[in-house]
Amino acid sequence: QLQLVESGGGLVQPGGSLRLSCAAPGFTLDGYEIGWFRQAPGKEREGVSCISSSGGSTNYADSVKGRFTISRDNAKSTVYLQMNSLKPKDTGVYYCTASLECSLYGPGGYWGQGTQVTVSS
Repeated sequence: QLQLVESGGGLVQPGGSLRLSCAAPGFTLDGYEIGWFRQAPGKEREGVSCISSSGGSTNYADSVKGRFTISRDNAKSTVYLQMNSLKPKDTGVYYCTASLECSLYGPGGYWGQGTQVTVSS
């Protein structure tokens, strides 16, 4: 079964940057739409961004537009989420998903275990 592994999370100051990575060791991701979701303590899960299987189209939540960039390298079977100008509200566990649709509203498919992002002064 396909397993997704997220990496790159950590503790950063407001205004800082992080780059998250999503990969599936032993599998290729070129046939999947890849999404990023996050969940803050005590809050509902929210969609952050998604990218089509070819990388030709992307979608972002309004809260991160202009600050986050999703990309993929199918040759390396890896998807990235570059996060700039981070705010405390960006704090949460970030999850990578692989599905057959690019949706920010809880698509089915595979989910990783998540990586913690903490933005604090």
